[in-house]
Amino acid sequence: MSSHTKAVRVGSLTIGGGAPIAVQSMTNTNTLDRESTLAQCRALEAAGCDIIRLAVETEEAAQTFSFLKERNITAPLVADIHFDYKIALAAAKAGADKIRINPGNIGDKSKVAEVAAACRDAGIPIRIGVNGGSLEKKLLEKYASPTPEALAESAFCEAEALESVNFSDIVISIKSSRVRDMIAACRIVSANCDYPLHIGVTEAGDEYSGLVKNSIGIGALLADGIGDTIRVSLTADPLREVEAAKEILRALGMYKPSLHIVSCPTCSRTKIDLISLCREFRKAASTIDTNGKDITVAMMGCAVNGPGEAREADIGIAGGRGEGLLFRYGEIVKKVPESEIIPTLIENIREMTGN
Repeated sequence: MSSHTKAVRVGSLTIGGGAPIAVQSMTNTNTLDRESTLAQCRALEAAGCDIIRLAVETEEAAQTFSFLKERNITAPLVADIHFDYKIALAAAKAGADKIRINPGNIGDKSKVAEVAAACRDAGIPIRIGVNGGSLEKKLLEKYASPTPEALAESAFCEAEALESVNFSDIVISIKSSRVRDMIAACRIVSANCDYPLHIGVTEAGDEYSGLVKNSIGIGALLADGIGDTIRVSLTADPLREVEAAKEILRALGMYKPSLHIVSCPTCSRTKIDLISLCREFRKAASTIDTNGKDITVAMMGCAVNGPGEAREADIGIAGGRGEGLLFRYGEIVKKVPESEIIPTLIENIREMTGN
């Protein structure tokens, strides 16, 4: 949540200006298949996605925004557009809450001005998208490769193209599949402008490698106070992107009050199946509303890592042989058979949160 960036309104949401970090994802349905896209948007909203982006390849596809709004999709919707300025105009007219373009590939200045005017009239911001894999030829010739400096210069050039037609309701996104380059480029841009930044590692890979790369890239920037919206790009179900983004924010203490799970890595002292119990608990607790409270739950394999090392937890268990010690606020409550650990934890957490 960058306090030095200016606030930009995207539908009902504010990004930048110190507002909470917004989690984004992107539909992978055919945008022309409106029912499938609607179902996925509803699932993303339910999962906690703040902003949803759709690839829009035709003017016909742009009409999907009207369809979604009429069916009460309330998360701000972003039109991802390349090359054809007419599609951007159609999306703005159909109700998109933000337009993602590169002014440099939309056409000449008159076409950029037309898109900017349509967005200005509709109160729609424009997100400039800079990607290491699609850098302008002149910058590749200048820098020889998509260096952080090249990526940052591209962002500044694209912003200048919009500023030259009197449009400043801008969000900047710089992404690269190289984690260090993405971090360095975003730092350069953050230090030299006040536009909100959307951050993430693009083409990061599957669910495992992609989460690692994004955690490093997004986490490093957020820890430095850089970044206003995030997307964890994964070759996976978009719902997994939302879950991963929320986990990164929780790790940095930047997510809304919720359950925080801490657990030990297990060793030969562990006499219960802690790995399975942690997996089972995460699934069982996924629907609990903490009612605005941060609740830390400790899942510990033995007494060494139990109430001692996890004394800051609100509630937790320390494993024994086929059983667990239930503790609350550092005080032992009772022994629980291994088979009853999860339901006992859930019952106690619901009591603590008023569910």
